[in-house]
Amino acid sequence: MSYIPHTDIERQQMLAAIGVTTIEDLFDAVPASHRFPKLAIPAALSEMEIAAEMQALAESNEHAGDFALFRGAGAYHHFVPSVVNHILMRGEFYTAYTPYQPEMSQGTLQATYEYQSMMCALTGMDAANASHYDGATSLAEAVTVAMEVTRYKRNKIILSPGIHPQYREVVRTYHQGRDLSIFGDETGQAKIQDLIALLDENTAMLAVAYPNFFGQIEDLKILAQKVHAVGALLVIVANPMALALFKSPGDLGADMVVGEGQPMGVGLQFGGPYLGYFAIRNEYVRKIAGRIVGETVDMDGKRAFVMTLRPREQDIRREKASSNICTNQGLMALAAAVYMSLMGKNGLRKVAELCYHKAHYAAHQIDQLPGFQVDRSLPFFNEFVVKCPRSVQSINDSLIADGIIGGYDLGNDYPHLQDHMLLCVTEMNTKAEIDTLVQKLGALS
Repeated sequence: MSYIPHTDIERQQMLAAIGVTTIEDLFDAVPASHRFPKLAIPAALSEMEIAAEMQALAESNEHAGDFALFRGAGAYHHFVPSVVNHILMRGEFYTAYTPYQPEMSQGTLQATYEYQSMMCALTGMDAANASHYDGATSLAEAVTVAMEVTRYKRNKIILSPGIHPQYREVVRTYHQGRDLSIFGDETGQAKIQDLIALLDENTAMLAVAYPNFFGQIEDLKILAQKVHAVGALLVIVANPMALALFKSPGDLGADMVVGEGQPMGVGLQFGGPYLGYFAIRNEYVRKIAGRIVGETVDMDGKRAFVMTLRPREQDIRREKASSNICTNQGLMALAAAVYMSLMGKNGLRKVAELCYHKAHYAAHQIDQLPGFQVDRSLPFFNEFVVKCPRSVQSINDSLIADGIIGGYDLGNDYPHLQDHMLLCVTEMNTKAEIDTLVQKLGALS
């Protein structure tokens, strides 16, 4: 505990002990012109006046509710039931940390346990941790797991260009300085067969997206067999909402499933915080970062929860840690757990079906417009690629003036897709909004 001097004499004695005479002497290193600025602090306001001022500031922000939103690209506008926030705001849960004396906090442990159990059911995997910062971090951590599993004797990582461009950037930043070579996404045009052709005995991991960044469902049936044949691990970066409708990554042979949990009850939130989920097969569970909560019984034979596993943690065995992840997005994991439990299996499937059918309705209508062409080369979920007759930027500038947020400009990340727009449709988009979008695009063709 630090000591706070209470008298002038004590303060003078402490200043003298460090070789100065006044408090101001402590700021000599700061240029005089910036040392003690005069602040134009307004007169005091009442609580009612302050509340009105803060409300006015808040209302100056534009948010998803102000627009018809047709942009996804990694952050999705889904309905969040009010119950989610009501539970998040309870004092027992309002923290991002798993407690360091965990068994004293049975409620937090149970919430984490339920989240992990539901993520395992959704992904078809054996274990899931208590979350990472975002989907990009989860993918970067998957690379670390692959290197650990192969004992750092392999240094080749294959990334599909269909993985979110920012995720791939984070992987490279996360692992810069390591003896690691990353292949597969150099041109942005590699297909699954091209990635398979890159596999060799030096490959530690191959990662693909499901659906991919373009919303498409690629044929992954033979991928696991090819990856495992060379002793590498298969990672699938999945949109969890799509997993309510399509075959699970576990059934496709994935060793790890990672991605962004934001679609499940987290909301757009002006860009974060979000939720990186991470699921894995049992044989590799001790290589992961994060925490695993398990179920047991207490001394009275009642159901209880414990911190079963804390592998690769910075707060324990620091000298052996191979990850900087030492906390988790506990509050966001709770949001996802509440959302999944509220929706249930049928509810999640219903949301996924609405996204799928509304997106296909929009795609069909847009494909009829002169100058616009929808990429139908592969099945897609709730996002699809549209070739446009003019620049995406000019189209979006026109749409925003009519209260519509248009699609993502794929030319920013894929040079061969200049004038191609990635449009997203979720359950939040009404038929009237879709029809208005089609009408506005038609006027721009």
